[in-house]
Amino acid sequence: MSLLGMADMNGDGLGSLVESAVAMKGDPTLNSTLLQGQAIGLFFAKQSLRTWVSCEVAAIQLGAHPLAIRDDTAGMGTRESAADVGRVLDRYLDLLAMRVHDHSDLVAIDNETDVPVVNLLSDLEHPCQAVADMQTIAEHRPLPETRIAFLGDGNNVCHSLMLAGTALGADVVVGCPSGYEPNPDLTKLAGERTGSVTVTDDPEEAVSGADVVYTDVWASMGQESEQDLRRRHFAPFQVNEKLFALAKPDAIFMHCLPAHRGEEVTDGVMDHPRSVVFDQAENRLHSFKAILVDQLG
Repeated sequence: MSLLGMADMNGDGLGSLVESAVAMKGDPTLNSTLLQGQAIGLFFAKQSLRTWVSCEVAAIQLGAHPLAIRDDTAGMGTRESAADVGRVLDRYLDLLAMRVHDHSDLVAIDNETDVPVVNLLSDLEHPCQAVADMQTIAEHRPLPETRIAFLGDGNNVCHSLMLAGTALGADVVVGCPSGYEPNPDLTKLAGERTGSVTVTDDPEEAVSGADVVYTDVWASMGQESEQDLRRRHFAPFQVNEKLFALAKPDAIFMHCLPAHRGEEVTDGVMDHPRSVVFDQAENRLHSFKAILVDQLG
């Protein structure tokens, strides 16, 4: 079964992935030959650091062989259609993980392949990041009734965080300027899960009493032309020391990276003793191993 988004995953399935990730983080030799002889395709239509490296290492540590495919070579949508790319790669691979511009390309490829397709980031969701996020929070506190404050654009990271958090019983509060709210259909779906979701345009209201404060860049890949406008709109939502102090005394700070220090977050919060951003980045490795084991083990 493919993993195109957190919208497709319930709390039990996500909880199992988190438990598996924690177990493999505790014992890196666990499942070290489980995927021996299997080929994992990693397709990138956008830039990547954490995702590319963590996915390659994850496959290697499970005994599989990763193959990185760059879209500037493959030419999906220019040399041939997304569906045809999927049909071809289906003949070579045991699993195809893809970072794409348009979520519809993932859906088209998934419809044409028998092998599992995993979303490494699309314009709609970032589910692998959300699994790592849930693992990171679980290392500090139980997910049920945890208050997660997300400050910033209601984008792909926000969508997957909302859906994952509420699936595991957390209360997610999204703080964003008017006009940058998350997708209403995904917000509705998140609200129908075990936890709750609230959207506010007041950053102080969002962070007040939070157990987790999370932010992301204000302009994602492909939005560089909007950067100046977004800086003005999002300036009140910067996670600085004053805003972070409104969260609970033991609150943790999270960021999916890369961070634009001095924009969405200050150095003081990024480097705060309760910042877990690099644990979070490390957990991309362990959580992707859990996803591979779930899909192919």
